[in-house]
Amino acid sequence: MHILLLPCDSRPPTLDLPHQLAEAAGVSLLSPPKNLLNDCARPADTRTLHAWLLEHAPSADVLVVSLEMLTLGGLVPARRESTPLTDVLERLATLRELKASHPSLRILAHGIVVRVAHDDDPLEEKPYYGEWGARLRAVSEWTDRNERANFSAETSARLQEARNAVPTHVLTDWLATRERNHAMHEAAIDLLHEGVLERLHLTLDDTTPYGLAARDRRELEAKLDALDLWDKAEVYPGADEVSSVLLARALLGERRLKVKVVYPSPLSVAATTLYEDRPLGPLVHDHLKACGCEEVTSGEAFTLFVSAPAVRQGHAQPDFESVDTPARNLPAFASKLREALSRGEKVVLADVAYPNGAERRLMTLLGSAPLANLTGYAAWNTAGNTLGGAIATGVCVLHGQGRERARVEALFSRLVDDWLYQADVRAEVWNVLPAPNIFDLGDQMPLATTEVDARLAVRARELWQTAFAPRFANFAFEWHGASLAWPRLFTGVFPLTVRDA
Repeated sequence: MHILLLPCDSRPPTLDLPHQLAEAAGVSLLSPPKNLLNDCARPADTRTLHAWLLEHAPSADVLVVSLEMLTLGGLVPARRESTPLTDVLERLATLRELKASHPSLRILAHGIVVRVAHDDDPLEEKPYYGEWGARLRAVSEWTDRNERANFSAETSARLQEARNAVPTHVLTDWLATRERNHAMHEAAIDLLHEGVLERLHLTLDDTTPYGLAARDRRELEAKLDALDLWDKAEVYPGADEVSSVLLARALLGERRLKVKVVYPSPLSVAATTLYEDRPLGPLVHDHLKACGCEEVTSGEAFTLFVSAPAVRQGHAQPDFESVDTPARNLPAFASKLREALSRGEKVVLADVAYPNGAERRLMTLLGSAPLANLTGYAAWNTAGNTLGGAIATGVCVLHGQGRERARVEALFSRLVDDWLYQADVRAEVWNVLPAPNIFDLGDQMPLATTEVDARLAVRARELWQTAFAPRFANFAFEWHGASLAWPRLFTGVFPLTVRDA
């Protein structure tokens, strides 16, 4: 199988991870050269991407495509650029052109409902969001609450108050960008209805129970209802992991992989996450289904261990009020996981107790566990990112049974990033920088990069020597230096290689 990938951007989770999983699965994956993709807010040249697709489509079996990259030059540019809808729809028509020329090409597409960012970020959002973010969030929330309340006098007044607090030109521009992207997603549903697309996943990025994203979701779901397309579409919280999810879905086709799910607390299925609009149990179900899997209690292809909070995801570790409560037996959970690994069972670990990194207590409890036996691991960014990435890893590794070097490289990469960097080194580097800006490190980038590389390289080598080298004497680990994807500590770039010794 030969797959083309047009990712939503060039960060490691969106570009490198799908390539690692394709290698583990034993399939060929080709994406545009990195210099053709966007660099944070700088959009990719959509004309160049159009030419790239036309060049490589004749030899491809599958195309996994980000609608934001195809039409607007990337995920962040899709939030910032003021490209007219007519241009966006013309670029979207590339998919109809490809399908007409290559009828056997399977096209799996994903679009991302524009988020209402939780932070006042002027780099990834509109430049004015740094000043007006909080008030725009209020407009978002009260627009949705007002519609749900059937435009009651009270909610209408709250909405008008929120709108009055934002300059007219700011509000008009911000809403217009959302409406344009929403129209593009509705047009993609039409392509699904026509048979141009095999599958369409529309995901909600950093969402909340109330807001404009919730309203957009309802409208997209209504259109899918009317066209009876739910056998080909998914709408659920997620974003950066969806290329990997659609890769897994392409591998399975119409087949379903059986997965058993284990939690550290019976309360975990009802737990609240910080960047999603539904409880954890339904969120896990959505990501299993998106990957082409179904939850079972026996006869599983692999077991998904979800290290979840008892009540609600915590912002900072440790959190004894909502994460590590008496209702959560983490030692028993870790023991069960360790025993499953020791028996050689297929185990995937998704750590969603806290966003943006591994739970340190869990990794301490797993100190004696054979981590190198894990089929897959994830603990990055949001709960949705982690779940989708972890489940997709399980699907891809099982598809490529026996490709141990690729499995080990993908697993080790995630442990280095999600555990060693996100849970520890990232905070250490932040603390040594002089008054850093969380959104843009500016001239502190060189110092930050040097500190990240110096600290992480040592820890990565220690992890390899203790957890991997004793089992894989036939493999060698090479570190190629660390850098930062964008001018912030949030996403690191840690190129490493596991090769035959």
